[in-house]
Order: sequence, then C-alpha cells, then structure tokens
Amino acid sequence: MTKYRKLGRPAGHRMLMLRNLVSQLVKHERIETTVAKAKEVRRLADNMVQLGKEGSLASARRAGGFVFGDDVLHKIFTELAYRYKDRDGGYTRMLRTRIRVGDAAQMAYIELIDRENELRQSKPATPQPSPRPPLDPWARSRLTRQYAPPKEEKSSDSEL
Repeated sequence: MTKYRKLGRPAGHRMLMLRNLVSQLVKHERIETTVAKAKEVRRLADNMVQLGKEGSLASARRAGGFVFGDDVLHKIFTELAYRYKDRDGGYTRMLRTRIRVGDAAQMAYIELIDRENELRQSKPATPQPSPRPPLDPWARSRLTRQYAPPKEEKSSDSEL
C-alpha cells in the first residue's frame, strides 16, 4: 500500500506535475484541478509553507529545489510566512466545484486561506480547553467507579 496517490503517471511525470501545481498555487493562490490532484497538492503546499515559516537556509534550499521560479520562492518566504506565522497548519482549502464535461472527472478549487477574494471565509480558531491538573492514581480510580443511585421506596400513602 502506498502513502500517496499515483495519479496514473510514472514517478518522474507525477512529481514534475505536482511541483508545477504547487508553484502555480503559490503564485496565483487559487487553482482548479481534479480532486485527486488537489488532495496531493494540498499535502505538498502545506509543507512548502512550513518551510517558509522556518526561514532557515536549509529550508530555503529545500523549497528552492521543489518549486519553480524565484518569484514563487520569494513569496513563500516573505508573504506566506508572515501571513501564516500564527497558524499551526491547514494553509489550504479544497472546494469541490463541478464535474468535467469530457471525462466526468470531479473538479475542485484549491486555494490558500486567509487572503482577499476567498471563495469561503475561514472559521475563527477554536480556543483550546484549559489543561486539568493530573490526578494521582488512587483518586482517579475512585472517580472512575460508578455506583448506582439509591432506590427510591414507594410509599403506599401517596397511592391512596
């Protein structure tokens, strides 16, 4: 079993196509492609934004070896790194659009979030619940015991 979609292409063609799609996504911030390709591009594009957020020379060289164009590389390390500095992941959104006429393939828009002219607005971040202090094992075992509530006795006075 593989950990990625093969998309019906040899490995070299597939990687070149995905590199091109990631570069175009960063450049235009929204592209339309098939659903299967969009799911693979989402994975790789999130990795590129993560490299841009790291900002080290090693990450710049890794991203430079993947995307096409110096303008795309510059955008990853300046604009996108600044835009997503407080976000921990989920930099892209996939929206299914239509069924293509020629081969009935499902099409989808994939776009970078938190930008102007979005197709759908981002949801606000959900606050994390405050962490509870850990309990000692004896107290935890006492709390996990479940007791049945006491039975209520029926009195014959209320029936009369």
